[in-house]
Amino acid sequence: MIQQRDLVLLSFPFSNLKSSKVRPAVVISNDFYNKKSVDIIVVPATTNLNLKEYAILLANENLESGRLIKDSKIKVDRIMSIDKKLVRMKIGRVNAGILEKVRNELLKLF
Repeated sequence: MIQQRDLVLLSFPFSNLKSSKVRPAVVISNDFYNKKSVDIIVVPATTNLNLKEYAILLANENLESGRLIKDSKIKVDRIMSIDKKLVRMKIGRVNAGILEKVRNELLKLF
């Protein structure tokens, strides 16, 4: 079962919806939602470390399990609902502190 804070690998569509890129994403939807729904709510990660706004640094020391190939930034302003079938694999789990940072950045969008 996919759980909140899981770091998953999936194909993310670009904004123009014409192509996609395989990238990691952090599951932010709660476990009750994840169990009942065919979708999960995620925020993608990118290796573009130049992002400043609505982006959170994610490094291996922020993971409870798994390993990143490169430090990344979580793009909180790219929140998406994704069918669980699009998840290729679970690659890790972020710590609770990262989820709290994601929540705080989400609140800045309102």
